[in-house]
Amino acid sequence: MNWYCDVAPGHEFHGPYHAEEYGFPIEDDHKLFERLAFEIFQAGLSWLTILKKKDHFIRAFDGFDIDKVAAYGEDDIARLLGDASIIRNKLKINAIIHNARVIQDLQKEQGSFANWLTSQHPKPKSQWVKLFKKTFKFTGGEITGEFLMSTGYLPGTHREDCPVFKKIAKINPPWMQVDPTIYEEG
Repeated sequence: MNWYCDVAPGHEFHGPYHAEEYGFPIEDDHKLFERLAFEIFQAGLSWLTILKKKDHFIRAFDGFDIDKVAAYGEDDIARLLGDASIIRNKLKINAIIHNARVIQDLQKEQGSFANWLTSQHPKPKSQWVKLFKKTFKFTGGEITGEFLMSTGYLPGTHREDCPVFKKIAKINPPWMQVDPTIYEEG
């Protein structure tokens, strides 16, 4: 998605996301869950749609508080399906709720979702995709890849000549901490 470095700067929605979020490591479980949910909701739609609805999603899903979303029942699903400010796709909503419950289990086993991700790193994208498909719902190759790139586990968010790349490099995300050949598909 290196073309993003050309088109995002100066854009009302893409600009701030490109400069302040995309590719930056996330350690907070609620923010990781939020990003995973956004990637799932984006499937088949434009990223701009997600960015424009971001605040509505955060409100509708209780700030992506994992425990609150994991406790959602039929009334919450009906509320979300009736909320015109978000994407009302029952399969995606059910996947988000299911994934919150999975993350709760990972937190019990590993201490946090972030710890689980770190314990799995590094892997080439194809292995991540297999793991995510086995672990979560609604996580195919594109969703998994974008989630992991956007949270610092896989390379590819910014060109090396992009000023944001330099900011991210100073943080030293997980993908920069290993031999880059690990990400090569065989």
